[in-house]
Amino acid sequence: MNISPTNPIQNPLFQKIEQARRRQSKVQDTHITLAHGSGGKAMRDLIDDIFVSNFDNPILSQLEDQASFNLAPLLQQGDRLAFTTDSYVVDPLFFTGSDIGELAVNGTVNDLAVSGAKPLYLTCSVILEEGLPVEILRRVAASMKTAAKKADVQIVTGDTKVVHRGAVDKLFINTAGIGIIPQKVSISVRNIQPGDTIIINGEIGNHGAAILIARGELALETNIESDCQPLYSLVETILHVCPQIHAMRDATRGGLATVLNEFALSSDVGIRLFEESIPVREEVNGVCEILGLDPLYLANEGKLVIVVAAKYAETVLSAMKSHSAGKDACIIGEVITSPPGIVLLKTVFGAERIVDMLVGDQLPRIC
Repeated sequence: MNISPTNPIQNPLFQKIEQARRRQSKVQDTHITLAHGSGGKAMRDLIDDIFVSNFDNPILSQLEDQASFNLAPLLQQGDRLAFTTDSYVVDPLFFTGSDIGELAVNGTVNDLAVSGAKPLYLTCSVILEEGLPVEILRRVAASMKTAAKKADVQIVTGDTKVVHRGAVDKLFINTAGIGIIPQKVSISVRNIQPGDTIIINGEIGNHGAAILIARGELALETNIESDCQPLYSLVETILHVCPQIHAMRDATRGGLATVLNEFALSSDVGIRLFEESIPVREEVNGVCEILGLDPLYLANEGKLVIVVAAKYAETVLSAMKSHSAGKDACIIGEVITSPPGIVLLKTVFGAERIVDMLVGDQLPRIC
């Protein structure tokens, strides 16, 4: 074997042997121990067996302290970087339609997508509670692998920490993401103008209702699933027919009402919603009526709120309906001049009421 004695790690054969050795490492413990965060062999086995094996790609396989990229291919895709980060503490870890792993990937992917950016790379950092079953972590990592593949992104670097039992609730995840914004795409709340049309890609409140049911605090039987999904493909479809989108945001914590209040306050405009046009599943309405909640404030994990000039609204709506993530898209409101900074809801009875910012938290640890 012709391995250089001066710098063997650069030899391709050495790298293949090292990668093969790493991937033979298996976690022997059934539960997470403090040793899995110690930096020693137990931690190395955990990372190799659960994370590297699932997220495997040429950048991650280097196992450096950072991920490095060639800038030339990135510059061919756009002229600006989009960068975001988010943390996920949802309880329970698994719920109907999704889990914390898929949520961590799609949540960060969608934060990039609403800027018009094509998501490319993610980081993954986990904080583990001592005593967490290793099989749960394995399920979460496998779910992240599937979600990343569906969203066409790579998880390229990360970190693992273990804390004493009770210092964290089972498992927390932080993901950061980088994407490329194409030239001539400029999506910002500062673009919103009176006369614009507001569009959403489907039913609101499904994620929040699914979490409520999964917590087992209600004796309800329902098939409500989280709407967790990646949105970039839908965004790409929209921008193909209308690059002049004024603003986009995914309605997560605080729901549709919070997003629209942020739009109104940042742009110093008013917004009028049409209650009869807002799609809410009957079962979600039922859950809200029982608990005294408002579906306008329930969290979503796959809902895209778009503001576009009225002359482009039907074109955008048609494009959204042609996509699986937007087949239930509909126009739900309009931007008005006055009162500035206020969201109004025109009810089915013809009256109007103010939809204010959420005070407190309807449902903590929702994502």
